[in-house]
Amino acid sequence: MKSEPKSITGSCFCGAVTFAIDLPTLFCGHCHCSMCRRPHGASFVTWTVVPRSQFRVTGGEERLTTYASSEHGRRQFCDTCGSQMFCWHENADATPPEVIDVTVASLHEEIDRKPEMHVFYDSRASWTVVNDDLPKLGGESGTQPL
Repeated sequence: MKSEPKSITGSCFCGAVTFAIDLPTLFCGHCHCSMCRRPHGASFVTWTVVPRSQFRVTGGEERLTTYASSEHGRRQFCDTCGSQMFCWHENADATPPEVIDVTVASLHEEIDRKPEMHVFYDSRASWTVVNDDLPKLGGESGTQPL
């Protein structure tokens, strides 16, 4: 008998937008690019990635606003509290289009993995100090060894 996948819930800060992801996730990492840092007002953002088939908005979909942050990606945030929760990739060369990035901080429970690396590390804020042993990647793709 096949068991149902574990579902993890999440929401924006004010709770107007709710969603769920089904485990397992595909990846978890810290992104230091300016397109992540600036809208979050943070040194870096921790994302997890799941197949689109394992993601669903469970409430407040009408509250989601979409911003095309680049020619290959669009970000979604709550129009009430401003929480950015999702990043959709449109360029199959960068990330397969069948996945979605979800901010780990918007999840209500632990996922099935810890952060695995720092991406776009060479784009980090100058005041950021990182003292972990995770791989630190960068370059044009953000995932090249430094």
